Amino acid sequence: MAPAHPALAQTDPELAALVAAEEQLQTDTLRLIPSENYVSAAVLEATGTVLTNKYSEGYPGKRYYEGQQNIDPIETLAADRANALFGSEHANVQPYSGSPANLAAYLAFAEPGDTVMGMSLPHGGHLTHGWSVSVTGKWFRGVQYTVGREDGRIDFDEVRDLARAERPKIILCGGTAIPRTIDFAAFGEIAREVGAVLVADVAHIAGLIAGGAHPSPVPHADVVTTTTHKTLRGPRGAMILTRAEHARAIDRAVFPGLQGGPHNHTTAAIAVALHEAAQPSFREYAAAVVANAKELAARLAERGFSLVSGGTDNHLILIDLTGKEVPGKVAAKALDRAGLVVNYNTVPYDPRKPFDPSGVRLGTPSLTSRGLGTAEMAQVAEWIDRGVAAARTGGAEADVALKGIRGEVAELMGAFPAPGLAVG
Repeated sequence: MAPAHPALAQTDPELAALVAAEEQLQTDTLRLIPSENYVSAAVLEATGTVLTNKYSEGYPGKRYYEGQQNIDPIETLAADRANALFGSEHANVQPYSGSPANLAAYLAFAEPGDTVMGMSLPHGGHLTHGWSVSVTGKWFRGVQYTVGREDGRIDFDEVRDLARAERPKIILCGGTAIPRTIDFAAFGEIAREVGAVLVADVAHIAGLIAGGAHPSPVPHADVVTTTTHKTLRGPRGAMILTRAEHARAIDRAVFPGLQGGPHNHTTAAIAVALHEAAQPSFREYAAAVVANAKELAARLAERGFSLVSGGTDNHLILIDLTGKEVPGKVAAKALDRAGLVVNYNTVPYDPRKPFDPSGVRLGTPSLTSRGLGTAEMAQVAEWIDRGVAAARTGGAEADVALKGIRGEVAELMGAFPAPGLAVG
């Protein structure tokens, strides 16, 4: 069989072999990390075009380099598609990734030392929401809200009281491990009361919002940031959506405030992904992601797993493994050997350290992209249960069990081709 990447194989066979191995891995395993997905062949093609050869500092019609007659329409197309899909007034599609997009929001609306308020990282927030180890927690004064110890949900009385006491310049909502619907209207009301700018980080759920499977923050937030991969199934990039009145501040924060020239090949791939997300089939996909997650959560609960907040409303499930008597890291590594790719994760009020937490995080975007449905979720839950049991016992018997699961996973995956991959 001819190599999938002949030029790469000829020029750098060592790297080509690693790429081929990764393609095989993504084909044979059940990828359950909620921030990962498969992109289409069209998105992959766009990322590999000659657009990577072109420098384009500035914005359409206001560049610092000549020869932009094709680049300007591409960036305009991506921005127009973003606005049409999300109902926003202005879109900046240049941020390199989610963290720079969030930093641009800070740069646009806050000064060093200002107070910013976000969700606590161990409770489901993100590093860039003012957490101490992030530059956002070093340059700004970060204060955090939490979730309830009993129900695992955001306590809006706490959010309101904290906002009134701290008077933050920016309030951030969204995060990396929030399995429940985010009430953007409630956040907007609190932000307006205290005179704060509301930044909604929807990196995880942008695809669900685009597909109508989660409420939109656009009517309530001053700024919406998102990555373009994850549930949106685009390349590894980011966007900032905002009201027209904030367009200049955001654009100046991105360039020249934080970045130089945009990655034009990524911009093109974002445009492709947004076009795909505007199709009726994407709404079906978003609904299926949520349906699969809810079904998987129910089947896991039946097997005695403790789910943070008791379940999920979106694509993400957070499991506290304390009751299973196995640490999250041990479980995640065992599941990986079984062909079930998850990540270990802190849970709210976790007594363990972040590098050795009590939980694992998993989700359904990737498996849904491959065509798995609710009928397969009982089997997935059974594999997870067997894998965690093997992690708890360890030893040679566990090795045999995990190898057996991996074979079963690969067999099922053979019936569900991976988008964008031609591996047999």
